[in-house]
Amino acid sequence: MATFISTLAFLFIVVLGVTPAVSQSSEPTEPICYDWGESSQGAVSIVDGDAGWLSCPLFSHPSVYNYSSTQSTGHNLFWYRVPEGHDLEHPIAYGRRFSKDRDRLWLQPAATDDAGLYICMLRNKTSCSKIAMRLTVLQREEVVRGNACRLPLAGVTSQAVIPLQEGKMLQCPDLQEVTKMTDSEPTVSWYHETTSSRCDTYPFWNTYRQQKRTGLQFHIMIIQHQGLYYCTVQYQRRGKTLSFSRSINVTAVYPSNVSKVPTILHPSKDQVFSVKQDTEVRLVCRGLFPYLESGWDIWWTVDGKTLDKLPDHQRFSKINSQVDYDYGDRTEESVLVIKDFQSEDLNREFNCSVRNEKGFKTRRAQLEEEVSLPSVELGCGLGVTLVLMLLLFVVYQVFWLELLLLYRSWFGTDERHTDDKEYDIYISYARNSEEEQFVLSTLRNVLENDLGYTVCIFDRDSLPGGTITDETLSFVARSRRVLVVVSPGYASQGSQALLELKAGIDGMARGGHLRVILVQYKQVQRHVWVRELKRARMALALVQWQGDKSKELTSRFWKRLRVELPVRRVGSRKEGGSSTEGVLMRMLSQNSTNTQSGLVTNTVKEPHKVLISAA
Repeated sequence: MATFISTLAFLFIVVLGVTPAVSQSSEPTEPICYDWGESSQGAVSIVDGDAGWLSCPLFSHPSVYNYSSTQSTGHNLFWYRVPEGHDLEHPIAYGRRFSKDRDRLWLQPAATDDAGLYICMLRNKTSCSKIAMRLTVLQREEVVRGNACRLPLAGVTSQAVIPLQEGKMLQCPDLQEVTKMTDSEPTVSWYHETTSSRCDTYPFWNTYRQQKRTGLQFHIMIIQHQGLYYCTVQYQRRGKTLSFSRSINVTAVYPSNVSKVPTILHPSKDQVFSVKQDTEVRLVCRGLFPYLESGWDIWWTVDGKTLDKLPDHQRFSKINSQVDYDYGDRTEESVLVIKDFQSEDLNREFNCSVRNEKGFKTRRAQLEEEVSLPSVELGCGLGVTLVLMLLLFVVYQVFWLELLLLYRSWFGTDERHTDDKEYDIYISYARNSEEEQFVLSTLRNVLENDLGYTVCIFDRDSLPGGTITDETLSFVARSRRVLVVVSPGYASQGSQALLELKAGIDGMARGGHLRVILVQYKQVQRHVWVRELKRARMALALVQWQGDKSKELTSRFWKRLRVELPVRRVGSRKEGGSSTEGVLMRMLSQNSTNTQSGLVTNTVKEPHKVLISAA
């Protein structure tokens, strides 16, 4: 007997998770009673006014106690109650509401005052064991708020699985237990809480579901029939109408006629894992398990051994998790973690396996060593490249004019070798003393003497006796660039400047090599610009003269202007005025300077006058 009691004590520690306390009566004839304390698994909740029962936790594991076996050995089951706020236990007075049936204590119905601690004691003349459980009586107003059908529910929701396109009979939980205590056949009412939180009462609005006596028959299961189902049982006992409600969660799964053999989704047959030495390596295996009521398993083996049987098992571990659940079919993942991966591990055999009662599959994970890239060298090279690109960007932003001029001097084409034009530049300006001083003393001097361009100035290079219009058009046509000096007086001192501007723009429009350059000598308000200048400004380059800052030949003004002027290759400079015609034109200009200054506006010039502006 002592060995039997020790075995019972050990099993109850494992199953119920409680440690017994030994209590002994003051009388020597009383047997030792093992007190297992309060069982957390035996706790029960009943709605006030509903029928319910308590099952003695001593019989929760048949291998420890079996009710029929204990009765044959002379054991009796006694029930005691410790009301809320009390310390002493009182025997249960059986009557209209309390009754005992085998290992259960029935409350028909339960009341608020019934809440408290209940103790079931199993004893005979030589042994005694007892265990306690707690009863909670819930108010109806508290529990009806939790569901759309507003039914008083206190028990745990049952689970039911029905394959799609198949049928099943649904029975209300605990109905069979109540049938033994009723005076007449119970009645059952069914409800369905849809996914949209709507409560449907029987009869439902299709022929796929039908109530047969107390059960609910599913003829054809479809996805819309999933959800919570409630059943309310009513029965008569001793002239009183009693009831209780239960809930069932109905889930749809794939049909039974589809294949139920598990498959390995990952790794694929030809997949290769790249691994790196002295690092943590993770090999992922993913398997698909079709729905079955039986169990399943997914695991890794190394050289045909499970991880716990490896000599170096401390380096290996696995992490299992569920990835997906689709109408009963579950996708499970098992990750094999290898710490401090070594080169010898490349020669080991890593297999992932899946199994259920319908089949078994395994697949080997193929490994290859990852080629290490020189990260430090690549990082340094990338950093140096970025620094060089940044420096080149800065240099270009600061010295782009110098770089462009250098490129033109090396690779540019000298236009004197590609056309037969006589002048490089024709200067158009307003005929007044300030602009003439700027043109003759600054522009002409630098362009001819320092840069080596041939410059044409109408008042200096035109011959007496010609027509202004014809000679202007002739000079413009024989020039490669028309340089327009924009100032407040431009195009307001007569028609000569406008004629030169129009001739230059027409020459560009005809597709020749002539180009027009705008040099802004002084700031000009846009609203006073003539129409031709406004149009030209939208498409032509504008170089601004900034007074003393632009006098030096190395200033931005001259560099910007040289970009727009024809290319002069090193070693091939042709000084302006060095030809016979240039000398003759300069002599005529000097002879006529003392006789006349000003601009002749008539269309035909007299032989004894020359048109020139005094410098």
